Formats: sequence, C-alpha cells, structure tokens
Amino acid sequence: MTVTWEDLGWERVAPGVGRCRLPGWDCTAGLVLGADAALVVDAGSSLGEGARLRAAAQRLAGHRVTHLALTHPHFDHVLGAAAFAGAEVYGAVGTDALFAPGGRGREALRADAVAEGLEERWAEEAADALVRVPHEVCGEWTLDLGGGQQVLLANVGPGHTGHDLAVLVPGDPEVVFCGDLVEESGEPQAGPDAVPSRWPAALDRLLDLGGPRARYLPGHGAVVDAAFVRAQRDALAARFGVSR
Repeated sequence: MTVTWEDLGWERVAPGVGRCRLPGWDCTAGLVLGADAALVVDAGSSLGEGARLRAAAQRLAGHRVTHLALTHPHFDHVLGAAAFAGAEVYGAVGTDALFAPGGRGREALRADAVAEGLEERWAEEAADALVRVPHEVCGEWTLDLGGGQQVLLANVGPGHTGHDLAVLVPGDPEVVFCGDLVEESGEPQAGPDAVPSRWPAALDRLLDLGGPRARYLPGHGAVVDAAFVRAQRDALAARFGVSR
C-alpha cells in the first residue's frame, strides 16, 4: 500500500518535497526525495523525535535517509541528529566545532533545551550523542539525489545565528527551507548568538535564491511567499536599525 504525505501528517509542498510541523515548538522538518537518496532538513529536539522523523521519512522515501541538512545549531532543530545513523550530515561552516565532544556548544544546547521545557534526561542524552558535521558549507553545495532531483545548500548567514544554512529545491514551484531566518507563527527570535546587523542581508540572499514565485518554509509556522519574507526583512531592519 502506497503511503502518502497526508497519511503521515506531512504537508506536500512540491513534487517530491514535503514538510511536517513537529509538536512542542512547532518546528519545521523537511524531506526531499530523489530516485535513490533522501534528504531530511532538520532533526527535531530529541533522539526520540529524531527517530520518529526518520521512520516517517523512510516510509515516504521507500529507502533509508541518506542526507541530513541542519539549518542552524539550535536544540529544537538539531538534538535529534544522532537518530539518523549513516546519513551524511551538512551544516554551515562553524557548526561542527559547536558540536565537538566536551565543547561549550553541546552544553549550551542542553541547557537551552532544558530551559525551554525539554525533559533533562532527554536533553542530556541527545547532547551527549550529538553527531559531528563533516560537511560544512561555506558558499554553496549542490547535492544530487538521483532521478534529476538536485538540492542547493547555501550558507546565507549569519543572521538568526552565526551559522545559518538555507536549502533550495529547484522545481515548479521552487522551495526554500529557511530555518529560523524566517518565522511565521511568531516574531523572529534573536538570542545571544544572533547577528542582527547581518540578518536583513541574509533574507535578501534567500529572496535572491528563491525568487518571487518560490514557496518559503519558515523554521516555525505556515508556508509563506516572497512578499512575507520581504516584509519580515524590512521589519527586522527597522527593529535592529539596519539601513538598506
């Protein structure tokens, strides 16, 4: 029996491309299907959530998840990464150093997760198991998933963090996974690792990548269009006093 996106509670946004909104923090996780490969975008907030995400992705793909792209190093997007054993992991330059065993980055992720309400034992388990990021994207990196499906990974930050990675899926329509550079379900959050002076420029880069007809998938919230991203860009520029 063929499993559809809707059967598993996922939203199909383009041919071979879909996403789900994970419970708790309304975090977007994405999936891009190729003929012989599958890319998951972001890994959820715990090992259990990552395992459930991987299982759903593999049911939709019909084979294992081969690639994992992490849009930025915040707990609700990365602490499930160790559940994707065997996948090639990608992130923006600098992500791997944050994930290094014994590093301050792991402790910050654990502490942030607990502060935001994740059970402490789950946060510790996921932080201890956090995978390294062997493939760090400096500019752009094209992945070939087979069957004509390619994906562009673009280091568009800094902005929401110092390590923001966007995922562009060409097609009709084009799809852009934005991470938390764009948020729809609330005002974009600027924590201590944000780079406000560069954030509007990162959104300009997103708009250049996707164009006016793309579907933009925020890190939290509903799918939006270019006009929404442009308005949020202008609001952030005003909020942080960044000139055009």
